Amino acid sequence: MTDAFNFSGRRSTWAFGVGWVLVTIGVILHLPMYWMGRFNHFVLVGMPMDAGMYLGMLAIVVGVGIAGYGLLPKPEALSHAHDPIERLTPPEDAPLTREHWIVMGVLTVALVIDIMKPASLGFVTPGMRTEYAVNGATVSILPFGALAGTATGSFVWGALADLYGRRAAILLSAVMFVGTSICGAMPDFWWNVGMCFLMGLSAGGMLPVAYALLAEIMPTKHRGWSLVLVGGMGAVGGYFAASGLSQLLQPYWGWRIMWFLNLPTGLIIILMARMLPESARFLQHMGRGAEARAALARFGAVVVASRPQADTDDHSHLPPIEQNHLGITLALTLAALAWGLVNFGLLLWLPITLTSEGLSIGAASEMIRNSSLIAAPVVLVCTWLYSRWSTRGSLMAMIAVITVGLVAVLLRTTGIPGFTSPLLFTSLLIIGATGAISVLLPYTAECYPLRIRGRASGWIAGCSKGGGLLAQAVSVFIGIPPLGAAALAIGSIGLAAMALIARFGAETRGRDLRELDGLMPTRAESP
Repeated sequence: MTDAFNFSGRRSTWAFGVGWVLVTIGVILHLPMYWMGRFNHFVLVGMPMDAGMYLGMLAIVVGVGIAGYGLLPKPEALSHAHDPIERLTPPEDAPLTREHWIVMGVLTVALVIDIMKPASLGFVTPGMRTEYAVNGATVSILPFGALAGTATGSFVWGALADLYGRRAAILLSAVMFVGTSICGAMPDFWWNVGMCFLMGLSAGGMLPVAYALLAEIMPTKHRGWSLVLVGGMGAVGGYFAASGLSQLLQPYWGWRIMWFLNLPTGLIIILMARMLPESARFLQHMGRGAEARAALARFGAVVVASRPQADTDDHSHLPPIEQNHLGITLALTLAALAWGLVNFGLLLWLPITLTSEGLSIGAASEMIRNSSLIAAPVVLVCTWLYSRWSTRGSLMAMIAVITVGLVAVLLRTTGIPGFTSPLLFTSLLIIGATGAISVLLPYTAECYPLRIRGRASGWIAGCSKGGGLLAQAVSVFIGIPPLGAAALAIGSIGLAAMALIARFGAETRGRDLRELDGLMPTRAESP
């Protein structure tokens, strides 16, 4: 099994294997409950939970714990964490190889699966509201719980990635994916809320860690476009997969099937473990020289010299608030909050607002769908801008597009001719939101040194979900605000973010990430 999963340096490959198999068995024990509802379109509300389900829950909890233990570094690896770091030629200097493309493909699949989970919320809430007979305010607690989980997961998994490795964090997230499949068998609404929190907890950790891993693997001249392309295609693919599978499966299997999809998709990530390497930069930083050499060789890099390095700094605390990072952290935090408020607030409130104005739900959905068709081309444009023009400028440009869309929302409330159609501001908001999230986390990963890159990426990813969490809290406790007032508040945050990025943001296009760690080789050592 060690060869199958490539787990050198971990406590126990067998423990990880036993753990995820136990989690899978725990999920399978819930399937009889789901299958009992086949004659009633899989409506399970009010049905008693049987002994197999409780046993399955126990198996999932124990399995996650065993898998997590197996993923921990070996004690001898941790004992060398502060040993002198060898100077190796990192993948900054390596050519683009087949192995790089494989990792890009694996991480794209992982991000599609990751983003598909929260994207499915919009497709399960109508059926859930009908089955559980709850009102709109109550059913809003479900996305609130899921977003709370994703925000928490981003913070927790970012810290774990800096302590135990990028690869270990991604695989533990996948194991939890599998376990949260049991949402599909919960006969009670509040059980679903709890399970959705756990689903968000697992989903929230993968996105920032994947960006940190990819940033540390890709050669400098290919890093920018690959980060934006993988992230953008993961986002577009996630929403496409959620909508496509919902359209294909829900008419026959009910809304619960969307949660049971966590089982096969989580297993896909686990079974791709052999193709997912650990970051050589992380291994090098932790003093695990032999493993770092092996990882570098996989990507065509070689050892240039071997000499002691001074330890640059200890691990920092989350959030990354050392004085030299305070300005950019505040700038990116505001940008993330603005994006979350738009994506999980304004765009979710839009259909309800339009239907209250007399537009049919069919017409509103068609308009939003037509606006969404431009998402894929926007990713390609952002990829070009980020890699060929300016990383900082690309992020500011996308936030500016969001801000223009918010201004259009505000002008629509005044009745000015030319701004009355919702198609204009909807298109601008979707263009800006798609572009901003495609650029925001790649830029974050390139702005922070290795020792806090995972936590910094996790912090910004968590803040993007925090914006959505704030928006959903408003929906639950106050109600949907007027779009004009919401646009004014969010636009103010976006303008502040652009001003701070202009002041504190660095241009990262072509930057060697070793500059951030003080590990740039001398000319004599350069290949």
